[in-house]
Amino acid sequence: QVQLVESGGGLVQPGDSLTISCTASGYTFASKIMGWFRQAAGKEREFVAAIAWSDSHTNIANSVKGRFTISRDNAKSTLYLQMSSLKPEDTATYYCARASVLYLAGRSKHYDRWGQGTQVTVAA
Repeated sequence: QVQLVESGGGLVQPGDSLTISCTASGYTFASKIMGWFRQAAGKEREFVAAIAWSDSHTNIANSVKGRFTISRDNAKSTLYLQMSSLKPEDTATYYCARASVLYLAGRSKHYDRWGQGTQVTVAA
């Protein structure tokens, strides 16, 4: 069955960098657009980034543009989110997701499989 497993979250200080990962199984990873979303306590789930089948096309939310980079390694069936210059407002549970559409969608309804999430906390 399809599984998405995030890892790499943790507690960091403002201004730090952190990379989180998502390992996929149960389907051909390279055939699907992938995305990252996040959800802070008491808030709705928010789009962060999406990446096409290769690294050549990405869609990054304005709130993290210039600080976050999405990438993938199809040989390892792994999705990455490199986060730099982290701010307290980046604190959230981060989820990877598999797109059910053929474009870099920014809405959660266009994703059909989700990981369990990894917590990222940015605090002094």
